[in-house]
Amino acid sequence: MTRFAALALIAPLALLAGCNSEPAPTPVETPVAAPTPARATLPAPDAKIVADAFAKACPTAAKVSVSSCKSSGMGSPDFICQYGLGDDEYMRQSLTLTATDGAWAVKDAETVCAEAAK
Repeated sequence: MTRFAALALIAPLALLAGCNSEPAPTPVETPVAAPTPARATLPAPDAKIVADAFAKACPTAAKVSVSSCKSSGMGSPDFICQYGLGDDEYMRQSLTLTATDGAWAVKDAETVCAEAAK
């Protein structure tokens, strides 16, 4: 193969390579979601927080003896808590804690207190 033949094969490839040279797209800034203000300042509920919130919502009910909470889900400001009353070591009841006025409060307290009274 001569130099001319090799050049004739390479020239079209060089032209094709230059055809797709578009400028790269500029990156778009992605906004960052702000955390829920009420939950961001409150600590995750522990046994003491659950007991205090329950005592405030249901003052005549037995005291919470044991509890465990987990987040209600991504993006939700609430926590779902299982708890036991009095001498009960088993967590038979459940409630939802929600951030209200800078503190944790029992959501739907009437229903929770009625269940605790049974």
